[in-house]
Amino acid sequence: MDRQELAAFLRSRRERISAADVGLPAGRRRRTPGLRREEVAQLAYISTEYYTRLEQARAPHPSREVLAGLTRALRLSDAERDHLHHLAGAPPGPPPGPCREVHRNILDLLDRLPQAAAFVLSATYEVIAWNDLAAALMVDFSALPRRDRNLIRYAFLGPHLEGARPPVLGEADRVVFAHEAARRLRAAAARYPGASEVDELVSELLAGSAEFARLWASHDVSPGPSLRKSLHHPLVGPITLNCHMLDISDRDQQVVIYTADPDSPAAEALRLVSVIGTQRMNVPG
Repeated sequence: MDRQELAAFLRSRRERISAADVGLPAGRRRRTPGLRREEVAQLAYISTEYYTRLEQARAPHPSREVLAGLTRALRLSDAERDHLHHLAGAPPGPPPGPCREVHRNILDLLDRLPQAAAFVLSATYEVIAWNDLAAALMVDFSALPRRDRNLIRYAFLGPHLEGARPPVLGEADRVVFAHEAARRLRAAAARYPGASEVDELVSELLAGSAEFARLWASHDVSPGPSLRKSLHHPLVGPITLNCHMLDISDRDQQVVIYTADPDSPAAEALRLVSVIGTQRMNVPG
């Protein structure tokens, strides 16, 4: 592990990213370029103290999970990710579980779709990246803990979960989504045998949902496409949208894109949702 080079590399990557690049408010007083250390730590799901020690070349050997979090937070390219692993003395190898690192080109794609709600799902149905309209239409994912960003957990266990949630689909759409997700999760479990993230999710769903247990017992692994879905926005009401799913095969991820037909009531509803944004209308000003 080359602590000095690792520290310099992390500082250089942090300083090139603006707050707006990762959906954080810019604020008025930024004495240094790029993100603050505490912001990188928050995005990487590590403590600010530990990240600070990494940049000061005083931290112990970072785990692969920490390196994955830093890759995501700093929006590293594939080459930069590999370089980070080598500096940390942990050369990249086969992933121990589903990949949560979203390619920078995909992140840029999300930002370039202002009239579509778009987000990225991991192999376990965790929302790992999203654009502003997706947050406005569904939920402010940045305000949720990581486990609550998992759409399959919400589909089967939603009534038993606390706090802010993704939108409630109509029952027919929820059933279709649940069946698709269960089949994809069955296939993912075969691709990542022994991965704790997958095993723990499956165990939780089996214990908490008889519906999931029935679907899991069927051993089906071939989901059909879902081309239209109706989502319920708390202020705008139901919106029926086209649903497009694009596979990112090298990372075992999916880009989900909700669009409306031009000049349709759904298109007007999406424009209204964009104006409303993620503000909490039930909180006094």
